[in-house]
Amino acid sequence: MGCGALSTRAFTSADADALFDAHAKAFYREKDGKAWFKESTEGEKKVSYWMRAEQLEMVLDAYERTKNPQQLAMFTNLFHGFLADHRTNWAHNPFNDDIMWMVIACTRGHLLTGNTEFRDVAKLNFDLCYERAASTNLGGGIWWKTDNRSKNACVNGPGAIAAFLLGKATGDDAYFTKSTNMFLWLRATLFDPTTGRVADNIGTNGRIARFALTYNQGTFVGAANMLGFTNEAKLAATFTMNELCKNGYFPAAGERGDGGGFSGIGARWIARYMKERGEQATFEPWLRKNADAAWQARHASDNLVWPRWPEPTPDGVRYSWGTSTAVVLLQVTPPTDTGKPDTSK
Repeated sequence: MGCGALSTRAFTSADADALFDAHAKAFYREKDGKAWFKESTEGEKKVSYWMRAEQLEMVLDAYERTKNPQQLAMFTNLFHGFLADHRTNWAHNPFNDDIMWMVIACTRGHLLTGNTEFRDVAKLNFDLCYERAASTNLGGGIWWKTDNRSKNACVNGPGAIAAFLLGKATGDDAYFTKSTNMFLWLRATLFDPTTGRVADNIGTNGRIARFALTYNQGTFVGAANMLGFTNEAKLAATFTMNELCKNGYFPAAGERGDGGGFSGIGARWIARYMKERGEQATFEPWLRKNADAAWQARHASDNLVWPRWPEPTPDGVRYSWGTSTAVVLLQVTPPTDTGKPDTSK
């Protein structure tokens, strides 16, 4: 299908700043050194566990682009707010993927700062999660939940990334081995080497749910890139661009449910692969097309962007998770220039 005609609107680094700052203004809350994101612009309910973890990653995406120490302070406050609500041992959460998302965020935070508190909590919880979730059933991999009913891309891709990052953070090669094993199982079981599709899960009956989602594609690309499986990374990234997109745009998602932030995760890992492997000619025009469209689709009064561009963001209640996709996209996509925010529509 290809990515379609490219937008002529070139977003800037200042535009990326504007979206991040707008999201923080709308949703970031802090008290006594502990911070969290609100679920929506209506009320004060905190965003859910895994969405909170992924918005911690959003803050790190911004820091990696800007090197602004205020963003590291935000991350630290969010980390302490998370621990205040969920403690340092996350075994009470039956979703293994939830734990792996937070392990990734904490380990990334450690690798950027050297803060051993981030690393130690990540290690503790990766170890307990892997211990309960890894098995030889269905050929390997780790279970999605503690009920052990399916093995999913949404935990094995993030698990492979988490283990690889912990290997870097701890110097313990056993984590690289675990990363490789999870990825090889994912590649053998849920990846189509002809098309690049990453299937969602396999049940205990051996039946594979073959639908593909942008975040599963993205974490597969991220793990493949880290482990040096560059052919598989390119194939999965290309499938995302050419098959999951409509007219080149990431698939429209509901703003409130889990899917609202999927494409931000996909963009994060595909962009990292692109930059590290010199694949800008293949993927950068597509990522920029989406970033340009997201910026143009922002709600004019508050700079919040729903995950359905190029449709303009309507009036009404906005959700921090759904609006995080555009924020992440503009942090990880290289801008064409670095001017002032464009206020035209």
